[in-house]
Amino acid sequence: MTSAELRKAFIDFFVSKQHTAVHSSPVIPHNDPTLLFTNAGMVQFKETFLGQEVRDYNRATTVQRCIRAGGKHNDLENVGYTARHHTFFEMLGNFSFGDYFKREAIAFAWEFLTKELKLPEEKLWVTVFEEDQEAEDIWLKEMGVSAERFSRCGAKDNFWQMGDTGPCGPCSEIFYDHGGDVAGGPPGSPDEDGDRYIEIWNLVFMQFDRSADGTLNPLPKPSVDTGMGLERLAAVLQGVHNNYDIDLFQALVKKASELTGEKDLTNNSLRVISDHIRSCAFTVVDGVLPSNEGRGYVLRRIIRRAIRHGYKLGQTQPFFHQLVGTLVEQMGEAYPELKSAQAEVERALKLEEERFAETLENGMKLLEEYISGMEGSVIDGDMAFKLYDTYGFPLDLTADVAREKNLTVDEAGFGKAMEAQRERARSASNFGSGKERIDFDGETQFIGYDRDEADANIQAIFVDGKSVDEAKEGTQAVVILDQTPFYAESGGQSGDCGSLTEGMHSFHVDDTQKQGSLFLHYGKVCAGDLKVGQSVHAKIDIDNRRDCERNHSATHLLHSALRAVLGTHVGQKGSLVKADRLRFDFSHFEPIAAEQLREIERLVNLEIMNNTPVTISEMAIEDAKARGAMALFGEKYGDTVRVVDMGDFSVELCGGTHVNSIGDIGPFRILSESGIASGVRRIEAITGTAAWQALYAQEDALSEVAAIVKSDSSQAVNKVAQLSTDFKALEKELAQIKAKMAASQGDDLASSAVKVGDVNVLAAKLEGADRNVLRDTIDKLKDKLEPAVIVLAAVEGDDKISLVAGVSKSATKTFKAGELVNHVAQQVGGKGGGRPDMAQAGGNDPSKLDEALASVTDWAKSK
Repeated sequence: MTSAELRKAFIDFFVSKQHTAVHSSPVIPHNDPTLLFTNAGMVQFKETFLGQEVRDYNRATTVQRCIRAGGKHNDLENVGYTARHHTFFEMLGNFSFGDYFKREAIAFAWEFLTKELKLPEEKLWVTVFEEDQEAEDIWLKEMGVSAERFSRCGAKDNFWQMGDTGPCGPCSEIFYDHGGDVAGGPPGSPDEDGDRYIEIWNLVFMQFDRSADGTLNPLPKPSVDTGMGLERLAAVLQGVHNNYDIDLFQALVKKASELTGEKDLTNNSLRVISDHIRSCAFTVVDGVLPSNEGRGYVLRRIIRRAIRHGYKLGQTQPFFHQLVGTLVEQMGEAYPELKSAQAEVERALKLEEERFAETLENGMKLLEEYISGMEGSVIDGDMAFKLYDTYGFPLDLTADVAREKNLTVDEAGFGKAMEAQRERARSASNFGSGKERIDFDGETQFIGYDRDEADANIQAIFVDGKSVDEAKEGTQAVVILDQTPFYAESGGQSGDCGSLTEGMHSFHVDDTQKQGSLFLHYGKVCAGDLKVGQSVHAKIDIDNRRDCERNHSATHLLHSALRAVLGTHVGQKGSLVKADRLRFDFSHFEPIAAEQLREIERLVNLEIMNNTPVTISEMAIEDAKARGAMALFGEKYGDTVRVVDMGDFSVELCGGTHVNSIGDIGPFRILSESGIASGVRRIEAITGTAAWQALYAQEDALSEVAAIVKSDSSQAVNKVAQLSTDFKALEKELAQIKAKMAASQGDDLASSAVKVGDVNVLAAKLEGADRNVLRDTIDKLKDKLEPAVIVLAAVEGDDKISLVAGVSKSATKTFKAGELVNHVAQQVGGKGGGRPDMAQAGGNDPSKLDEALASVTDWAKSK
């Protein structure tokens, strides 16, 4: 049975048992900060098991794509060295949410294995938790499993729990016996770590809720969660003992062999590459790109590990991305999202390969040199850090190379070197926002979501970082109020400006910053004085706030439009929202084409024209996640969050201020798009009045161009294009005329060459020539005057001198063109250089040119 047939057989079987077939969730858990990757089939049903989500079915079956390459569950280091470890695998599962329990789960599993797949009962071994008499009786008395193929095991192997508290319960595992010719004993025996008995299916019975004191309380609705590795089961069905020998891997191994030239299909490096392409491709499909943080860093590590194994096989050119097509052939039908994202995946992987190529070559050379001369079996931590810090060579790759050579790495020493560098960086970057820290025990109530002005009391005043009781006219100060309508800089949105007034006393607020729960109003006392305890009327600059709100709201629409046009891998990496513009940084692996930018801009403006009301609500973070609200990676959120909803187009967690209706944003214009870091792009844009002003400026510029070329605006482009064509033709004609003039001058100049020893020396000016004409003329004169030393000059405009020197090849042992041209150039205010036979320079003092050229003969004689 092929892997594809096995997937279908499993789903079809459980659908026949009234289970709902549920498509695999992404390998990136949706809004689940507790997991780096989806590592089991139950992850997408986690909230259902916890009772936080109700589905319209109580039986489900899935084939879930999983990754174990980081965090608690990490198989990366074992991949390539064992028969069954993978970074990516598929988990077959069936689930009961308070419906059936142990009896049905056991019966389903036994029927599928022995009746549907026709595995011999005598090849299967069953285990249960040592205290689970109920499961034991079902297996032995009802299913008729032989007691000779049955084990009772302790909690380490046969009791499952989601965490220290919460749902948990006993499990029952089914093993396949690969035969007596393979070393190892049955589960529960002293030799259980051998490869003879391989676990293929784990049936988890969620029976209890563990409280904080360890008490096991029976769940009102016991549930079932099972998991069976597709690759392991396929190996059993296809009669092989190594997962890499199944059909799914063999196609990838053969393609990797073709790309690297390695003919031995059992080579461990080929197996590493064929495993890693699966996890890398699906990680990109599900929205992650290589980076230096979180999941992006794990992806980068896996890609680079695969590239290193290709390098080990002699492949130094980008090859890894070429495996994507083979993977699509194998898995595209089961996972259509992989097929639709093929081009995007190939681009992302190829770009990372190209970036890493030089790093890998340099790092490997240094490491191999070090290993060849080292004593002992431990690679020094400082050396590992040098590879990482200087060459960008990751520690895990150094450890991988070490393992292959039976060496280890001093990881503790690496850690010390890393910490020392961080400390140096902290010392060298002792700077912040330029705002001093305020030492004040209190808080400010923010009321600016609903109000633009309010009365408030001054709690404290700081001048030059020190607390004062009052600040007089002209003093720069920081004012802290008990409540404020001023928004403090946060989430990329700049702080409000405005005024604090009381009678004849006024303070202009230039900026508002946040320090913990304090709002700090930075500014200057413009009239009178301010005192602690004084009541003031706080009023924000309404126009400035409204412009900020337009730009901030536009970033939400831009984020959604980017994901719609470029793909769901796009994620916000930072933003800056000011009154005059917005800046939005996001993950993407290549420049955005002009037509894509136009489509992004069009989508945003269409939403603006729809004028959907903006609704803002506070809710529990779990409820916000359930609504699909986008959260920013790395941001910390409390239990209650603020959700900004712009119709069906955008739902995000955000604490900023926004327009009331999307139409309030006004026109949206993209000004620029650029790259700012590896895998990070930046868009700068404007909205509202600024967008209109930009449009007017472009119209004015077009009108001015039209007037210059004596055309109307509608025909200006065609007229400029025609003028450009005419200009190029005239340039070409002029160059031909100059060449003819220079040629005629050259004929005359040849007769004025001076003999120095056996060499003909010529230094002269050409009228109306440019640098290209000078070079052509020298080439012709060198042929006529062989052996020759020549320098020619031309003056363009009032003070621009071009100099070109040429020396016949036969004379370059004595005379160097670079020395000659510099001898002349230095006398006319310039310098230059080039090859021994041809060099050029410039100058800016024509008054000394004749004297400089006259000195060439003496220079030649001195040589």
